[in-house]
Amino acid sequence: MTTTAPAEAAVAKRPSGAAGRSPRRRPGRIRRIGLPYLLLLPALVLELLVHLVPMVIGIAMSFKELTQFHIRDWGDAPWSGLDNYQVSVDFDAPVGEALLRSFFITVAFTLLSVGLCWLIGTAAALYLQDTFRGRGLLRALFLVPYALPVYAAVITWVFMFQHDNGLVNHVLHDQLGLTDKPSFWLIGDNSFVALLVVSVWKGWPFAFLIVMAGLQNIPKEQYEAAALDGAGMWQQIRRITLPSLRPVNQVLLLVLFLWTFNDFNTPYVLFGKSAPEAADLISVHIYQASFVTWNFGTGSAMSVLLLLFLLVVTGGYLLLTSRGRKPADV
Repeated sequence: MTTTAPAEAAVAKRPSGAAGRSPRRRPGRIRRIGLPYLLLLPALVLELLVHLVPMVIGIAMSFKELTQFHIRDWGDAPWSGLDNYQVSVDFDAPVGEALLRSFFITVAFTLLSVGLCWLIGTAAALYLQDTFRGRGLLRALFLVPYALPVYAAVITWVFMFQHDNGLVNHVLHDQLGLTDKPSFWLIGDNSFVALLVVSVWKGWPFAFLIVMAGLQNIPKEQYEAAALDGAGMWQQIRRITLPSLRPVNQVLLLVLFLWTFNDFNTPYVLFGKSAPEAADLISVHIYQASFVTWNFGTGSAMSVLLLLFLLVVTGGYLLLTSRGRKPADV
């Protein structure tokens, strides 16, 4: 009785509004809301310096008559307005015609490269779903092209595509006899094939990695139930695997498209500053228009047009892919 009386008195003296509250003060609302933005601040500053500031400068350069005569102080270059854009989109003139041809080559190259990367990566991921001896070693070997530095990987292909002593001609012509004579892979029409081979070899391990991660989220019970119902392997892939991988494939195809369409390192290392006409991707074409002919204003206008095209394609793709999604239940 004597031990409970002080406790009851303390409870009676405690204000009713303070019942159940912690005696410590909670952090302020501003502090709780501002902490995530404070943690994101270094990344936002780096993003501003690395991407946004050069992009704004490039857009400003596209409205100037910036040539080698004004490169020392490009801010004093004469204002040209939309002249650089008119030159770029005048497809009857040599500059616009060359840009349009490069654009179509890039579209064809991107579609073929992305399609083959997705097909090979998906097939490899499906093959490695089953447990067998050596599966871990195969996974590591499949990821080697993706792990190698771009320069080291592409320069190796340059030696392999050599006309006289390259490995590709040695296998196709000397060993297998598939060609009448050794082919020139780095010039002429074959340069498009060589560029496509290197791009697919370098890009399909990324598709393999993403698809393999997406396959881990598909319950095995679905395949077991389908097998009991008599569904074969192709029916399981068409009815279970591909529908389950749709969200993963939507992101994967978009990322592969943007990477491949903007790829500059692969054609530059493979062909040098002047790519063959058959492999004249738009990234190298803009580089030549800017740093070879010293017309930075026209090159900047081409870059802005490329940026607008990619924004339109990305927005349209996201709009089309989001229509089939059902809103999440609250």
